[in-house]
Amino acid sequence: MLATKRVRFFLLVPILLAGCATRRYHAISIVPSETAAKLESKSLADPELETYVEKNLGHPVSQWPPKTWDLRTLSLAALYFNPAIESARARLAEADAAIVTSGARPNPTVSIAPGIPSPYLFNLDLAVPIETAGKRGHRIQSARSLDQAAQFDLADSAWKIRSVVRAALLSYLLASRNLDLLSSEEEFRREQVSFLERRLAVGEIPRPDVDFAHIELSKTHLAIATAEGQVSESKAALAASIGVPVAAIQGIEVSWTDLDSPPSAESVTPPQIQRDAVLNRLDVRRALAQYAAAEADLQLEISKQYPDIQIGPGYTYEERNSFFTLGLSTTLPVFNRNQGPIAEAEARRKEAAAAFLTKQAQVVAEGEQALALYTAALKELTEADQSLRTLQDAQLQMMQQAVRLGEEDRLTLNGVQIQSAVVARTRFDALSRAQSALGALEDAVQRPLDPGDVFPTEPEFSPLNKLPKELPR
Repeated sequence: MLATKRVRFFLLVPILLAGCATRRYHAISIVPSETAAKLESKSLADPELETYVEKNLGHPVSQWPPKTWDLRTLSLAALYFNPAIESARARLAEADAAIVTSGARPNPTVSIAPGIPSPYLFNLDLAVPIETAGKRGHRIQSARSLDQAAQFDLADSAWKIRSVVRAALLSYLLASRNLDLLSSEEEFRREQVSFLERRLAVGEIPRPDVDFAHIELSKTHLAIATAEGQVSESKAALAASIGVPVAAIQGIEVSWTDLDSPPSAESVTPPQIQRDAVLNRLDVRRALAQYAAAEADLQLEISKQYPDIQIGPGYTYEERNSFFTLGLSTTLPVFNRNQGPIAEAEARRKEAAAAFLTKQAQVVAEGEQALALYTAALKELTEADQSLRTLQDAQLQMMQQAVRLGEEDRLTLNGVQIQSAVVARTRFDALSRAQSALGALEDAVQRPLDPGDVFPTEPEFSPLNKLPKELPR
Protein backbone atom coordinates (compact mmCIF):
# COMPACT_ATOMS: atom_id res chain seq x y z
CA MET A 1 0.00 0.00 0.00
CA LEU A 2 2.84 2.35 0.85
CA ALA A 3 4.52 1.65 -2.49
CA THR A 4 1.29 2.42 -4.33
CA LYS A 5 0.99 5.79 -2.60
CA ARG A 6 4.57 6.63 -3.50
CA VAL A 7 3.92 5.75 -7.11
CA ARG A 8 0.91 8.06 -7.18
CA PHE A 9 2.88 10.85 -5.56
CA PHE A 10 5.76 10.65 -8.03
CA LEU A 11 3.33 10.49 -10.94
CA LEU A 12 1.42 13.53 -9.69
CA VAL A 13 4.45 15.80 -9.13
CA PRO A 14 5.60 16.12 -12.79
CA ILE A 15 1.99 16.59 -13.92
CA LEU A 16 1.53 19.48 -11.49
CA LEU A 17 4.85 21.02 -12.48
CA ALA A 18 3.98 20.78 -16.16
CA GLY A 19 0.70 22.56 -15.55
CA CYS A 20 2.27 25.58 -13.83
CA ALA A 21 2.67 28.83 -15.78
CA THR A 22 1.23 27.43 -18.99
CA ARG A 23 -0.38 29.69 -21.55
CA ARG A 24 -3.74 29.04 -23.11
CA TYR A 25 -4.70 29.53 -26.72
CA HIS A 26 -6.82 32.57 -27.51
CA ALA A 27 -8.37 32.75 -30.95
CA ILE A 28 -8.21 36.07 -32.83
CA SER A 29 -10.50 36.02 -35.81
CA ILE A 30 -10.33 38.33 -38.82
CA VAL A 31 -13.66 39.58 -40.13
CA PRO A 32 -13.17 41.30 -43.51
CA SER A 33 -16.26 43.47 -43.11
CA GLU A 34 -15.06 44.79 -39.75
CA THR A 35 -11.51 45.49 -40.94
CA ALA A 36 -12.87 47.27 -44.02
CA ALA A 37 -15.12 49.41 -41.81
CA LYS A 38 -12.15 50.34 -39.60
CA LEU A 39 -10.14 51.27 -42.67
CA GLU A 40 -12.88 53.57 -43.92
CA SER A 41 -13.21 55.19 -40.49
CA LYS A 42 -9.55 56.24 -40.25
CA SER A 43 -9.14 59.98 -39.94
CA LEU A 44 -6.28 62.45 -39.61
CA ALA A 45 -8.20 63.96 -36.71
CA ASP A 46 -7.51 60.84 -34.61
CA PRO A 47 -6.52 62.01 -31.08
CA GLU A 48 -4.12 59.06 -30.71
CA LEU A 49 -2.38 60.23 -33.87
CA GLU A 50 -2.05 63.67 -32.28
CA THR A 51 -0.25 62.14 -29.29
CA TYR A 52 2.04 60.16 -31.58
CA VAL A 53 2.89 63.17 -33.76
CA GLU A 54 3.60 65.39 -30.74
CA LYS A 55 5.95 62.79 -29.25
CA ASN A 56 7.97 62.66 -32.46
CA LEU A 57 7.94 66.39 -33.14
CA GLY A 58 9.03 67.05 -29.57
CA HIS A 59 6.51 69.82 -29.01
CA PRO A 60 2.72 70.15 -28.76
CA VAL A 61 0.69 70.90 -31.87
CA SER A 62 -1.14 74.22 -31.62
CA GLN A 63 -4.10 73.04 -33.69
CA TRP A 64 -5.39 69.53 -34.30
CA PRO A 65 -5.78 68.44 -36.94
CA PRO A 66 -3.21 70.86 -38.40
CA LYS A 67 -4.43 73.27 -41.01
CA THR A 68 -1.41 72.45 -43.16
CA TRP A 69 0.38 69.09 -43.44
CA ASP A 70 3.95 68.78 -44.65
CA LEU A 71 6.14 65.83 -45.56
CA ARG A 72 7.23 65.17 -41.99
CA THR A 73 3.74 65.15 -40.44
CA LEU A 74 2.31 63.12 -43.31
CA SER A 75 5.15 60.60 -42.93
CA LEU A 76 4.39 60.26 -39.22
CA ALA A 77 0.71 59.74 -40.03
CA ALA A 78 1.71 57.03 -42.51
CA LEU A 79 3.81 55.25 -39.88
CA TYR A 80 0.81 55.35 -37.58
CA PHE A 81 -1.82 54.19 -40.06
CA ASN A 82 -0.10 52.27 -42.84
CA PRO A 83 -0.68 48.50 -42.39
CA ALA A 84 2.52 47.65 -44.29
CA ILE A 85 4.56 48.38 -41.16
CA GLU A 86 2.78 45.65 -39.21
CA SER A 87 4.59 42.88 -41.12
CA ALA A 88 7.98 44.28 -40.11
CA ARG A 89 6.78 44.69 -36.52
CA ALA A 90 5.64 41.05 -36.50
CA ARG A 91 9.03 39.91 -37.79
CA LEU A 92 10.73 41.89 -35.03
CA ALA A 93 8.43 40.33 -32.43
CA GLU A 94 9.34 36.92 -33.81
CA ALA A 95 13.04 37.75 -33.57
CA ASP A 96 12.57 38.94 -29.96
CA ALA A 97 10.85 35.65 -29.12
CA ALA A 98 13.69 33.74 -30.79
CA ILE A 99 16.10 35.23 -28.23
CA VAL A 100 13.98 33.72 -25.46
CA THR A 101 13.93 30.41 -27.32
CA SER A 102 17.69 30.39 -27.83
CA GLY A 103 18.34 31.06 -24.16
CA ALA A 104 15.99 28.39 -22.87
CA ARG A 105 17.74 25.63 -20.97
CA PRO A 106 16.74 22.03 -21.73
CA ASN A 107 14.26 20.58 -19.28
CA PRO A 108 15.17 17.61 -17.11
CA THR A 109 13.42 14.34 -17.80
CA VAL A 110 11.91 11.93 -15.34
CA SER A 111 11.35 8.24 -15.83
CA ILE A 112 9.00 6.28 -13.58
CA ALA A 113 8.77 2.49 -13.68
CA PRO A 114 6.17 1.07 -11.27
CA GLY A 115 6.57 -2.42 -10.05
CA ILE A 116 5.08 -5.03 -12.35
CA PRO A 117 3.89 -7.54 -11.29
CA SER A 118 5.10 -6.98 -7.75
CA PRO A 119 3.82 -3.80 -6.00
CA TYR A 120 7.07 -3.74 -4.06
CA LEU A 121 9.20 -2.71 -7.02
CA PHE A 122 9.48 0.96 -8.07
CA ASN A 123 12.09 2.94 -10.06
CA LEU A 124 12.40 6.70 -10.43
CA ASP A 125 15.17 8.13 -12.66
CA LEU A 126 15.84 11.83 -13.19
CA ALA A 127 18.05 13.06 -16.03
CA VAL A 128 19.41 16.63 -15.93
CA PRO A 129 20.96 17.68 -19.29
CA ILE A 130 24.01 19.91 -19.24
CA GLU A 131 25.10 21.69 -22.42
CA THR A 132 28.83 21.97 -22.98
CA ALA A 133 31.23 24.07 -25.06
CA GLY A 134 29.12 27.26 -24.81
CA LYS A 135 26.35 26.09 -27.15
CA ARG A 136 23.70 28.15 -25.39
CA GLY A 137 25.81 31.31 -25.66
CA HIS A 138 26.32 30.82 -29.40
CA ARG A 139 22.58 30.30 -29.90
CA ILE A 140 21.83 33.50 -28.00
CA GLN A 141 24.41 35.44 -30.00
CA SER A 142 22.91 34.23 -33.27
CA ALA A 143 19.39 35.15 -32.13
CA ARG A 144 20.52 38.60 -30.97
CA SER A 145 22.20 39.26 -34.34
CA LEU A 146 19.02 38.24 -36.16
CA ASP A 147 17.03 40.45 -33.79
CA GLN A 148 19.26 43.37 -34.71
CA ALA A 149 18.73 42.53 -38.38
CA ALA A 150 14.97 42.59 -37.75
CA GLN A 151 15.30 46.03 -36.13
CA PHE A 152 17.11 47.31 -39.21
CA ASP A 153 14.40 45.71 -41.33
CA LEU A 154 11.75 47.59 -39.35
CA ALA A 155 13.61 50.88 -39.75
CA ASP A 156 14.08 50.11 -43.45
CA SER A 157 10.33 49.57 -43.78
CA ALA A 158 9.76 52.93 -42.10
CA TRP A 159 12.05 54.65 -44.57
CA LYS A 160 10.33 52.99 -47.52
CA ILE A 161 6.97 54.23 -46.26
CA ARG A 162 8.40 57.74 -45.93
CA SER A 163 9.80 57.43 -49.46
CA VAL A 164 6.41 56.44 -50.85
CA VAL A 165 4.75 59.35 -49.01
CA ARG A 166 7.35 61.76 -50.42
CA ALA A 167 6.79 60.53 -53.97
CA ALA A 168 3.01 60.73 -53.58
CA LEU A 169 3.13 64.21 -52.03
CA LEU A 170 5.51 65.42 -54.74
CA SER A 171 3.26 63.98 -57.44
CA TYR A 172 0.19 65.66 -55.95
CA LEU A 173 1.83 69.08 -55.58
CA LEU A 174 3.34 68.96 -59.05
CA ALA A 175 0.06 67.85 -60.59
CA SER A 176 -1.74 70.73 -58.87
CA ARG A 177 0.87 73.23 -60.00
CA ASN A 178 0.77 71.86 -63.54
CA LEU A 179 -2.99 72.37 -63.57
CA ASP A 180 -2.53 75.98 -62.43
CA LEU A 181 0.04 76.65 -65.15
CA LEU A 182 -2.17 75.16 -67.82
CA SER A 183 -5.13 77.19 -66.58
CA SER A 184 -3.08 80.40 -66.88
CA GLU A 185 -1.95 79.41 -70.35
CA GLU A 186 -5.56 78.69 -71.29
CA GLU A 187 -6.57 82.23 -70.33
CA PHE A 188 -3.79 83.69 -72.49
CA ARG A 189 -4.70 81.49 -75.45
CA ARG A 190 -8.38 82.27 -75.09
CA GLU A 191 -7.50 85.97 -75.12
CA GLN A 192 -5.31 85.40 -78.18
CA VAL A 193 -8.19 83.73 -80.06
CA SER A 194 -10.43 86.69 -79.21
CA PHE A 195 -7.85 89.20 -80.53
CA LEU A 196 -7.31 87.23 -83.73
CA GLU A 197 -11.02 86.79 -84.43
CA ARG A 198 -11.50 90.54 -84.17
CA ARG A 199 -8.67 91.14 -86.62
CA LEU A 200 -10.08 88.48 -88.94
CA ALA A 201 -13.43 90.22 -88.86
CA VAL A 202 -11.88 93.42 -90.22
CA GLY A 203 -9.73 91.54 -92.74
CA GLU A 204 -6.32 92.24 -91.15
CA ILE A 205 -5.21 88.56 -90.95
CA PRO A 206 -5.98 85.35 -92.89
CA ARG A 207 -8.21 82.58 -91.55
CA PRO A 208 -5.38 80.02 -90.97
CA ASP A 209 -3.89 82.21 -88.24
CA VAL A 210 -7.15 82.01 -86.29
CA ASP A 211 -7.50 78.28 -86.93
CA PHE A 212 -3.99 77.66 -85.62
CA ALA A 213 -4.80 79.59 -82.43
CA HIS A 214 -7.98 77.52 -82.00
CA ILE A 215 -5.94 74.31 -82.36
CA GLU A 216 -3.48 75.42 -79.70
CA LEU A 217 -6.38 76.36 -77.40
CA SER A 218 -7.93 72.92 -77.93
CA LYS A 219 -4.61 71.28 -77.08
CA THR A 220 -4.54 73.28 -73.85
CA HIS A 221 -8.11 72.18 -73.04
CA LEU A 222 -7.08 68.54 -73.50
CA ALA A 223 -3.96 69.04 -71.36
CA ILE A 224 -6.12 70.56 -68.59
CA ALA A 225 -8.49 67.57 -68.65
CA THR A 226 -5.49 65.24 -68.37
CA ALA A 227 -4.02 67.35 -65.54
CA GLU A 228 -7.30 67.25 -63.60
CA GLY A 229 -7.25 63.47 -63.79
CA GLN A 230 -3.64 63.45 -62.59
CA VAL A 231 -4.57 65.59 -59.59
CA SER A 232 -7.34 63.17 -58.58
CA GLU A 233 -5.11 60.16 -59.15
CA SER A 234 -2.21 61.63 -57.17
CA LYS A 235 -4.53 62.54 -54.30
CA ALA A 236 -5.74 58.93 -54.14
CA ALA A 237 -2.11 57.74 -54.21
CA LEU A 238 -1.25 60.12 -51.35
CA ALA A 239 -4.12 58.75 -49.24
CA ALA A 240 -3.03 55.18 -50.00
CA SER A 241 0.57 55.93 -49.00
CA ILE A 242 -0.65 57.22 -45.63
CA GLY A 243 -3.02 54.30 -45.15
CA VAL A 244 -6.27 56.27 -44.97
CA PRO A 245 -9.24 56.60 -47.34
CA VAL A 246 -9.32 59.48 -49.80
CA ALA A 247 -12.10 61.10 -47.78
CA ALA A 248 -9.67 61.52 -44.89
CA ILE A 249 -7.50 63.99 -46.84
CA GLN A 250 -10.29 65.91 -48.51
CA GLY A 251 -10.08 69.54 -47.59
CA ILE A 252 -6.62 69.44 -46.00
CA GLU A 253 -3.83 71.73 -47.15
CA VAL A 254 -0.38 70.36 -47.92
CA SER A 255 2.85 72.30 -48.23
CA TRP A 256 6.46 71.82 -49.25
CA THR A 257 8.56 74.78 -48.20
CA ASP A 258 11.66 73.97 -50.24
CA LEU A 259 9.92 72.48 -53.26
CA ASP A 260 11.28 75.14 -55.65
CA SER A 261 14.79 75.13 -54.21
CA PRO A 262 16.27 71.62 -53.97
CA PRO A 263 19.69 71.29 -52.30
CA SER A 264 22.64 72.56 -54.28
CA ALA A 265 25.20 70.28 -55.84
CA GLU A 266 27.80 71.51 -53.36
CA SER A 267 25.79 70.13 -50.43
CA VAL A 268 25.74 66.58 -51.85
CA THR A 269 29.32 65.79 -52.77
CA PRO A 270 30.34 62.34 -54.08
CA PRO A 271 32.47 61.42 -51.01
CA GLN A 272 29.59 62.30 -48.69
CA ILE A 273 27.07 60.31 -50.75
CA GLN A 274 29.39 57.31 -50.93
CA ARG A 275 30.02 57.43 -47.20
CA ASP A 276 26.31 57.69 -46.41
CA ALA A 277 25.50 54.86 -48.82
CA VAL A 278 28.00 52.57 -47.12
CA LEU A 279 27.39 53.54 -43.50
CA ASN A 280 23.79 54.72 -43.39
CA ARG A 281 21.99 52.23 -45.63
CA LEU A 282 19.88 50.01 -43.41
CA ASP A 283 19.96 47.03 -45.76
CA VAL A 284 23.78 47.06 -45.62
CA ARG A 285 23.70 47.06 -41.83
CA ARG A 286 21.05 44.35 -41.88
CA ALA A 287 23.29 42.22 -44.11
CA LEU A 288 26.16 42.76 -41.65
CA ALA A 289 23.94 41.61 -38.75
CA GLN A 290 22.93 38.55 -40.76
CA TYR A 291 26.62 37.77 -41.31
CA ALA A 292 27.19 37.98 -37.55
CA ALA A 293 24.34 35.49 -37.07
CA ALA A 294 25.94 33.12 -39.60
CA GLU A 295 29.23 33.46 -37.73
CA ALA A 296 27.53 32.51 -34.45
CA ASP A 297 25.78 29.57 -36.17
CA LEU A 298 29.16 28.25 -37.32
CA GLN A 299 30.52 28.54 -33.78
CA LEU A 300 27.49 26.62 -32.55
CA GLU A 301 28.00 23.79 -35.02
CA ILE A 302 31.70 23.58 -34.11
CA SER A 303 30.82 23.41 -30.41
CA LYS A 304 28.47 20.50 -31.16
CA GLN A 305 31.57 18.35 -31.73
CA TYR A 306 31.65 18.15 -27.97
CA PRO A 307 28.74 16.06 -26.70
CA ASP A 308 26.41 17.17 -23.95
CA ILE A 309 26.16 15.18 -20.76
CA GLN A 310 23.25 14.08 -18.60
CA ILE A 311 23.47 13.65 -14.86
CA GLY A 312 20.96 11.06 -13.78
CA PRO A 313 20.19 10.71 -10.07
CA GLY A 314 17.85 7.79 -9.46
CA TYR A 315 15.74 6.21 -6.77
CA THR A 316 14.70 2.57 -6.45
CA TYR A 317 12.29 1.07 -3.98
CA GLU A 318 12.43 -2.70 -3.55
CA GLU A 319 10.99 -4.83 -0.79
CA ARG A 320 10.77 -1.87 1.64
CA ASN A 321 14.35 -0.89 0.87
CA SER A 322 15.32 2.41 -0.76
CA PHE A 323 18.33 2.79 -3.04
CA PHE A 324 19.75 6.07 -4.40
CA THR A 325 22.01 6.10 -7.44
CA LEU A 326 23.88 8.70 -9.51
CA GLY A 327 24.53 8.08 -13.20
CA LEU A 328 26.28 9.96 -15.96
CA SER A 329 25.50 9.54 -19.65
CA THR A 330 26.75 11.16 -22.85
CA THR A 331 26.91 10.57 -26.59
CA LEU A 332 30.14 9.07 -27.88
CA PRO A 333 31.40 10.96 -30.97
CA VAL A 334 32.62 7.81 -32.66
CA PHE A 335 30.94 7.69 -36.08
CA ASN A 336 30.86 11.43 -36.83
CA ARG A 337 32.13 14.68 -35.38
CA ASN A 338 29.38 16.91 -36.85
CA GLN A 339 31.38 17.44 -40.05
CA GLY A 340 28.32 17.87 -42.27
CA PRO A 341 26.55 20.61 -40.28
CA ILE A 342 29.90 22.40 -39.79
CA ALA A 343 30.48 22.42 -43.56
CA GLU A 344 26.93 23.67 -44.14
CA ALA A 345 27.42 26.46 -41.59
CA GLU A 346 30.72 27.46 -43.21
CA ALA A 347 29.00 27.63 -46.59
CA ARG A 348 26.22 29.78 -45.13
CA ARG A 349 28.80 32.11 -43.61
CA LYS A 350 30.49 32.48 -47.01
CA GLU A 351 27.12 33.13 -48.56
CA ALA A 352 26.34 35.80 -45.96
CA ALA A 353 29.73 37.43 -46.54
CA ALA A 354 29.17 37.44 -50.29
CA ALA A 355 25.68 38.88 -49.81
CA PHE A 356 27.10 41.68 -47.67
CA LEU A 357 29.81 42.56 -50.20
CA THR A 358 27.28 42.41 -53.04
CA LYS A 359 24.86 44.67 -51.22
CA GLN A 360 27.64 47.11 -50.32
CA ALA A 361 28.82 47.34 -53.93
CA GLN A 362 25.22 47.69 -55.10
CA VAL A 363 24.42 50.63 -52.80
CA VAL A 364 27.66 52.40 -53.75
CA ALA A 365 26.74 52.07 -57.43
CA GLU A 366 23.17 53.21 -56.74
CA GLY A 367 24.46 56.24 -54.86
CA GLU A 368 26.84 57.24 -57.66
CA GLN A 369 24.16 56.78 -60.31
CA ALA A 370 21.54 58.69 -58.31
CA LEU A 371 24.02 61.52 -57.68
CA ALA A 372 24.84 61.75 -61.38
CA LEU A 373 21.15 61.93 -62.30
CA TYR A 374 20.46 64.55 -59.64
CA THR A 375 23.44 66.67 -60.68
CA ALA A 376 22.26 66.61 -64.30
CA ALA A 377 18.67 67.44 -63.34
CA LEU A 378 19.84 70.23 -61.05
CA LYS A 379 21.97 71.68 -63.84
CA GLU A 380 18.97 71.63 -66.16
CA LEU A 381 16.86 73.40 -63.54
CA THR A 382 19.56 76.02 -62.98
CA GLU A 383 19.79 76.73 -66.69
CA ALA A 384 16.03 77.04 -66.91
CA ASP A 385 16.10 79.58 -64.10
CA GLN A 386 19.08 81.58 -65.26
CA SER A 387 18.56 81.69 -69.03
CA LEU A 388 15.04 80.90 -70.20
CA ARG A 389 12.97 82.24 -67.35
CA THR A 390 15.14 85.30 -66.66
CA LEU A 391 15.21 86.25 -70.33
CA GLN A 392 11.46 85.72 -70.74
CA ASP A 393 10.60 87.75 -67.64
CA ALA A 394 12.75 90.63 -68.88
CA GLN A 395 11.11 90.52 -72.32
CA LEU A 396 7.65 90.42 -70.76
CA GLN A 397 8.38 93.45 -68.60
CA MET A 398 9.69 95.37 -71.61
CA MET A 399 6.62 94.46 -73.64
CA GLN A 400 4.26 95.51 -70.86
CA GLN A 401 6.04 98.85 -70.69
CA ALA A 402 5.76 99.22 -74.48
CA VAL A 403 2.02 98.56 -74.37
CA ARG A 404 1.55 101.18 -71.68
CA LEU A 405 3.45 103.69 -73.81
CA GLY A 406 1.41 102.78 -76.89
CA GLU A 407 4.38 101.38 -78.80
CA GLU A 408 2.97 97.81 -79.03
CA ASP A 409 -0.55 96.40 -79.14
CA ARG A 410 -2.24 93.89 -76.79
CA LEU A 411 -1.88 91.01 -79.26
CA THR A 412 1.91 91.27 -79.18
CA LEU A 413 1.84 91.35 -75.40
CA ASN A 414 -0.44 88.33 -75.42
CA GLY A 415 2.08 86.44 -77.56
CA VAL A 416 4.81 87.18 -75.04
CA GLN A 417 2.55 86.05 -72.19
CA ILE A 418 1.91 82.74 -73.96
CA GLN A 419 5.65 82.28 -74.46
CA SER A 420 6.18 83.05 -70.79
CA ALA A 421 3.60 80.39 -69.83
CA VAL A 422 5.37 77.85 -72.04
CA VAL A 423 8.71 78.74 -70.44
CA ALA A 424 7.14 78.38 -66.99
CA ARG A 425 6.05 74.85 -67.87
CA THR A 426 9.56 74.12 -69.17
CA ARG A 427 10.96 75.22 -65.85
CA PHE A 428 8.26 73.18 -64.11
CA ASP A 429 9.32 70.04 -65.99
CA ALA A 430 12.94 70.62 -64.97
CA LEU A 431 11.89 71.07 -61.34
CA SER A 432 9.86 67.88 -61.49
CA ARG A 433 12.85 65.90 -62.75
CA ALA A 434 15.16 67.47 -60.15
CA GLN A 435 12.85 66.63 -57.24
CA SER A 436 12.32 63.09 -58.51
CA ALA A 437 16.09 62.64 -58.83
CA LEU A 438 16.52 64.04 -55.32
CA GLY A 439 14.07 61.44 -54.01
CA ALA A 440 16.06 58.67 -55.69
CA LEU A 441 19.27 60.09 -54.17
CA GLU A 442 17.68 60.17 -50.70
CA ASP A 443 16.63 56.54 -51.14
CA ALA A 444 20.21 55.69 -52.11
CA VAL A 445 21.55 57.04 -48.80
CA GLN A 446 18.33 56.57 -46.79
CA ARG A 447 18.34 59.96 -45.18
CA PRO A 448 16.68 63.30 -46.00
CA LEU A 449 18.86 65.74 -47.94
CA ASP A 450 16.61 68.79 -47.71
CA PRO A 451 17.83 71.22 -45.01
CA GLY A 452 15.67 71.01 -41.93
CA ASP A 453 14.07 67.70 -42.89
CA VAL A 454 14.62 65.11 -40.15
CA PHE A 455 13.53 61.49 -40.23
CA PRO A 456 15.60 59.29 -37.89
CA THR A 457 15.80 55.67 -38.99
CA GLU A 458 18.19 54.38 -36.33
CA PRO A 459 16.42 51.47 -34.55
CA GLU A 460 16.83 53.12 -31.15
CA PHE A 461 15.61 56.50 -32.40
CA SER A 462 13.07 55.40 -34.98
CA PRO A 463 9.56 56.90 -34.73
CA LEU A 464 8.37 53.29 -34.72
CA ASN A 465 9.63 52.91 -31.17
CA LYS A 466 7.13 55.59 -30.09
CA LEU A 467 4.19 53.68 -31.46
CA PRO A 468 1.92 52.07 -28.88
CA LYS A 469 2.26 48.33 -28.50
CA GLU A 470 -1.15 47.77 -29.98
CA LEU A 471 -2.37 50.41 -32.39
CA PRO A 472 -6.09 51.24 -32.43
CA ARG A 473 -7.32 49.97 -35.75
